Amino acid sequence: MAWNIFVCGSMAYDRIMDFPGRFADHIMPDKIHMLNVSFTVNDMIERPGGTAGNIAYALALLGEKPTILATIGHDYQRYFSWLAQHGISTEGIKVIDDQFTACAHITTDLANNQITSFNPGAMKRRSDYDLARARPEESVMVIGAGNVDDMTAYRDAAHSRGIDFIFDPSQSLPIWPAAELARCLEGARVLIGNDYELEMIMNRTGLSKSQLVDRTGAVITTKGEQGSDVATRDGEVHVPAVALPEPPVDPTGAGDAYRGGLIKGLVGGDGLVESARLGAVCASFAVQSQGTQSYTFDERQLQARYAETFSR
Repeated sequence: MAWNIFVCGSMAYDRIMDFPGRFADHIMPDKIHMLNVSFTVNDMIERPGGTAGNIAYALALLGEKPTILATIGHDYQRYFSWLAQHGISTEGIKVIDDQFTACAHITTDLANNQITSFNPGAMKRRSDYDLARARPEESVMVIGAGNVDDMTAYRDAAHSRGIDFIFDPSQSLPIWPAAELARCLEGARVLIGNDYELEMIMNRTGLSKSQLVDRTGAVITTKGEQGSDVATRDGEVHVPAVALPEPPVDPTGAGDAYRGGLIKGLVGGDGLVESARLGAVCASFAVQSQGTQSYTFDERQLQARYAETFSR
């Protein structure tokens, strides 16, 4: 059966710059209250990013055809061309003609310190995709960080139509009202976040981890190189991270790759633990490349790495 995989979240450009010095050498601590500095960088690299784009990319590598539910700005052409190269539909992406695409400008110095500025741009607007034609028995949705009104609306639409959904508020957590956050995670097939984000959810809602499990089908906590934990009403299982042949290059986007693998496993009929293992394998490829959509793998490489870690 061909699944309708809806990916709600953000579309963004990541513009990455290298400063050939150290920020600390140019910032006077006693003048921090009147900071006015300029850094000349060596170069700039632009890469496609955003939670929806990153998860959809992982799913495309895994042979799926996800539908992205997001907004993008009038500078969408490069991103749409990239998506077309990977067979990803732009049907559910709404172009906002009077805004730029959301963009993160990231400058890194020689000590790996970073200064980042983020313009939400088109992400300030809703995408308003109509799910009326979606067949619940053939559909699944991941609700990732993006426009919060979209996240709420898609959660409610999925819940009312009986569509399984994965709730993943991640970077959007600071702007969620506590009561609305608690309401929106209710009924999710999976609530997922890293250990810091899950702690934030518990603090914000006043719910313990066991209470979160009771309100959802499962809670998955990702822990980077320490793996992930899958908690259900039957208990908790630890899924180890995949041992890498070489040191990681860039952890950015590994969480989104994990989510892509998790969803692929679930629509393929695997259990949560097996799906989380596939997520861990996908994440292991992501950390070996600079950027969130730069990695690649084929079926043979995927299965070989899975077997090396989980079939011993």
